[in-house]
Amino acid sequence: MALDAVAIKALRDELQCLVNGRIDKVHQPERDEIVIQVRTFEDHYRLVVSASSAHPRIHLTEHTKKNPVTAPLFCMLLRKHIGSGKITAIEQPGFERILKISVESYDELGDLTAKHLIVEIMGRYSNIILINDDGRVIDSIKHVDESVSSVREILPGGIYEAPPVQNKTPLTEFGSDSVLELGKPFKADKALLDSVAGISPLTAREMVYSVFGTTDVNSQQININKASELKLAVIRLSKQVREGRFSPCLITDKSSGRIIDFSAIDIKQYEDMAEVTRYDTMNSLVDAFYYKRDMHERMRQKSADLTKLLNNHIERTAKKLGILERTLRDAENRDKYKIYGDLLTANIYRLEDGMKSIEVDNYYDPENKPVKIALDPSLSPAMNAQRYYKKYNKAKTALTEATKQIKAAKEDLRYLESTLLMVENTEAVEDINAIRAELGEQGYITRKQKTVKRRGGAPKSKPIHFVSSDGLDIYVGRNNTQNDYLTLRLANTSDWWFHTKDIHGSHVIIKLGIDKDVPKATILEAAQLAAYYSQARESSQVPVDYTMIKNVRKPNGAKPGMVIYEGYNTVYVKPGIPNSAEESGEDR
Repeated sequence: MALDAVAIKALRDELQCLVNGRIDKVHQPERDEIVIQVRTFEDHYRLVVSASSAHPRIHLTEHTKKNPVTAPLFCMLLRKHIGSGKITAIEQPGFERILKISVESYDELGDLTAKHLIVEIMGRYSNIILINDDGRVIDSIKHVDESVSSVREILPGGIYEAPPVQNKTPLTEFGSDSVLELGKPFKADKALLDSVAGISPLTAREMVYSVFGTTDVNSQQININKASELKLAVIRLSKQVREGRFSPCLITDKSSGRIIDFSAIDIKQYEDMAEVTRYDTMNSLVDAFYYKRDMHERMRQKSADLTKLLNNHIERTAKKLGILERTLRDAENRDKYKIYGDLLTANIYRLEDGMKSIEVDNYYDPENKPVKIALDPSLSPAMNAQRYYKKYNKAKTALTEATKQIKAAKEDLRYLESTLLMVENTEAVEDINAIRAELGEQGYITRKQKTVKRRGGAPKSKPIHFVSSDGLDIYVGRNNTQNDYLTLRLANTSDWWFHTKDIHGSHVIIKLGIDKDVPKATILEAAQLAAYYSQARESSQVPVDYTMIKNVRKPNGAKPGMVIYEGYNTVYVKPGIPNSAEESGEDR
């Protein structure tokens, strides 16, 4: 977990700005998350405290969430006990992944009381617990009884007990007398994790890398000198953490742009494979990291039904396409049936009732080779000839219909796959709603309860707007309806259009205005965006076609987002959002 005790220590140091502040409001936007608004003499702050099994955390945030109309019981309890209270201390007990927020407030009788909000950041066992000054649990956001944990119960009225202490040396207490267990057949970073409490696997690997220049080191193969260097590295980090010298950074994979992790200390182990972005504060780093991850998780949950729906339609369409292609292959033998009918008609005088087959000269063959024709003994000679003519006509009709249906099925498959890509890449609820509405219009969602009716005040999904390094507007479609809008309505004939070559993705346009040429840098930036908002986002080199809008057209009856184009160029780019291209807050 990136949010180790080192990161908690960095957060604790920064959260001292809340001490002596007053709690203005308490909200609970999620089942396992609360938001506390704190007012100090200098500023107002919003503190997020989450006991989510997937993303437990505590940090200041700039983002807001919609709160339920009726506050949950735990939220009401916090309002009662710590609402309008004064934060007197924020501590990290025993260098654990725990923060203790002490609050003074007046009870119903007007007496000044002390309460403590215990925030335990421990993965699936994370919790938010309110206790009184005697250590008795008032309530918790998650109740833990003996059926959940035989080690430690957390129930109202019980005495709060801290989590069991690990048999390791806390990082902040690690010194020259401490011992590193390097004799076991483990990798060196695993040995560090077994010896030092409070560090994450990422931090352990970084200490190994700082000594050996690699993270792949077997602890049993470390000599005495290197073991001493590794121990000194731990001692240096211990001093750095105790003194509060942190270097918050976000680690991003260079090839895909995917966020790998974050850290409270500088990370160098990824070398040229990752980009390290430094932040001024640990709070701003954690806020940015979890906001993106939380939004992705929320989008995944909100779009789960659409993903399932689209996958089902894709599976059915692919199966239908396979059946049609088999029908087409079978229909290729249609001429053989007509020949058999003609040969039987020409030799009808030789046919007798009850015959199972007959061999006749094939005058259609250049060498007049004989051919054996199967007969139905229950039919008359004339009816056997008609049977093959019917097979021929049926195959001929099947060929025409199958060809039409194959074309339509392929178009459906392309549309469904491109829409699925849009759902997977979406970053906002309004985009999900727009795609849902589009699928309803196309007939893929037929039940009224599945469609979303936009209310007057609901936000409308808009294309993403970037400004290139040359100051030109670049627009990216978030769904197929927006792709059509950009290409067919917003863009002028002289504007430029981009799309990944033979790969599902968004339409991207460059608005040139009047009498302007498109600079090469802007072309590359638009191509990078087209590659990034496509199915090839994780690839290293992606072909992107680009041409003027006048060369792009939509066939009659084509589904949303489907166009054809000609007179294009192709450029190979690495997917990504260029640093030189800034995303604008304004959309057209």
